[in-house]
Amino acid sequence: MLKALLVDDEVPARSELRYLLGEAGGVEVVGEAGSAREAFQLIRAIPYDVVFLDVNMPGLSGMELAEALSELKYPPSIVFVTAHSEHAVEAFEVAAVDYLVKPVEIRRLRMAVERLAPAAQAPAKVDRVPVEKGGRKLLLQVPDILHIMAKDDYSYIYTEGERYLSTLSLADLEHKLEPQGFFRVHRRYLVNLGQVGEVAPMYGGTMELTLKDSAHTKVPVSRRRAPMLKRALGL
Repeated sequence: MLKALLVDDEVPARSELRYLLGEAGGVEVVGEAGSAREAFQLIRAIPYDVVFLDVNMPGLSGMELAEALSELKYPPSIVFVTAHSEHAVEAFEVAAVDYLVKPVEIRRLRMAVERLAPAAQAPAKVDRVPVEKGGRKLLLQVPDILHIMAKDDYSYIYTEGERYLSTLSLADLEHKLEPQGFFRVHRRYLVNLGQVGEVAPMYGGTMELTLKDSAHTKVPVSRRRAPMLKRALGL
């Protein structure tokens, strides 16, 4: 059973979600918080596997809390549960496992719980990644990968002068490759930090990476991910 914290400033919303999670199974609600600040204190004191988090709350927002949690050594998985659909892109920039819009359907909640199970497991070290090109199935050596770009539910994996298709989503590849020095710099891009040759600040707090390949490939860094990337690179 995954241990969950519910964070919403509305008590009825927390009660409804607690009931639905009981119906969905696989999750044990062991804590509740009425604000992001209260939740942050609880998470620092008690290890949770997942936080079900509202976006719009008085004071610190759910997005701001998710960013703060990403700096923890062992952050919990995040599932946003909100009445507002327009924050979905931001949610995945902070590596949320799922984004549910109220009123939550039990079917969608079960899907979110299913996604949480692999996300809560410690990833094993991956040396090679299976890909497809020209009808052939190949195995790429992880150090040879420059960056990965999301393509619908699949991904494109780039090496020196080549592009391959992976049937894994960007989130799945991030989970597998993060221990190997890969970093989610944007909702669409995962980068091998060992292949980064240059970092340039851009307008509005964004950044641009230049990779070490012969084409000097450029990869954008979102404003939300830029501060975490700087810390990862020791900048």
